[in-house]
Amino acid sequence: MLITISRQTGSLGQEITDLLAKNLDIPVLTREMAMNQWFPEVAGKHELHMLHESPAFYHTLCSQGITFAEFLENKLRDYAAQQSAIIFGMGAQIIFADHPQALHAKIIASHEVRTARVMRLHSLAKTDAERFMELTDRKHKRYVATVYNRDWADPTLYHITLNTDHMSVEEGTDLLAYFAQSRQTDRLSEAVTEQANDKPVVFKHPSEEEFAQILDMHDIEWEYEPRTFPIKWDEEGHVIQAFSPDFYLPRFNNYIELTTMDQRYTAAKKKKVELLKKLYPGTNISIVYKNDFYSLVERFGLRKGSD
Repeated sequence: MLITISRQTGSLGQEITDLLAKNLDIPVLTREMAMNQWFPEVAGKHELHMLHESPAFYHTLCSQGITFAEFLENKLRDYAAQQSAIIFGMGAQIIFADHPQALHAKIIASHEVRTARVMRLHSLAKTDAERFMELTDRKHKRYVATVYNRDWADPTLYHITLNTDHMSVEEGTDLLAYFAQSRQTDRLSEAVTEQANDKPVVFKHPSEEEFAQILDMHDIEWEYEPRTFPIKWDEEGHVIQAFSPDFYLPRFNNYIELTTMDQRYTAAKKKKVELLKKLYPGTNISIVYKNDFYSLVERFGLRKGSD
């Protein structure tokens, strides 16, 4: 089970998250936890300070040769691949946008209700409470916009949005728990059905079968052409061009497109991939080029007639 939660300040998002984690008996991953436990692996005192203060600093390379944002994404994916979790903030709704079992929730409330809650919780005057909300919400929005170039308020990033104006912490918790458990049950039922109706994969080209064998040798789960992305529409909104990446690797939340066929089509595939990334932000897709692919094939002895 994987649940990501985003919230407005004063929306009861923190309270609902804490109770949900307790009721489901699963851990909550927070930015504070990442700062205290994960980032010290690759960041010094000054870098930790910058990560706390500046979203743009997440684009800086860490000691592993990847950006701090990529380091955090890898940590979150590795954790979620091993056990259930609730991820509080950190752009997780974008990182796990295509995760088949994830539930993305956002918790909101009206300005008036949130102001009253913040005034009561922090013993603040109204103007101070409004200023506090503005600063904290701006920080959430700035992180997602800076690191992922997405609008934190975009409703399409979430499966469900809870307005807690007239909802208690317990009601919000029960609703999310029911939704998450129902979603997990549905996915398990789909998996059982797919297994019962399992049919051999029919590859369109021998190179795809060879690549699947490489993945199997390394126990890497894969799906063959699991999704088709519309990428062009006519004036009436009809799809006139779509793109189906060759493989999807659930563990890495990454699509793979092979370019081992006629290289005249490589440029066209690159354009499709670039357009897909633009139209579907947060979708990870990699191109495996002909030379790279055949080096893997030769390394693992998968060519026809090999010993």
